[in-house]
Amino acid sequence: MEIGYFFAGLVLIAVVALIVYLIRRNQKDEKKFEKDLNRSELRPDKHDDEAL
Repeated sequence: MEIGYFFAGLVLIAVVALIVYLIRRNQKDEKKFEKDLNRSELRPDKHDDEAL
């Protein structure tokens, strides 16, 4: 049964590492999204003068 606990421990460590990685990546992507959103609000789209 000792081998079962060893593999269960490895799987648990891998799952925790994956969760930490996903949380950090989500925070990074959220910051980038907010930055892009703020930039789009500051600079309005240019309009085509010929269409008027």
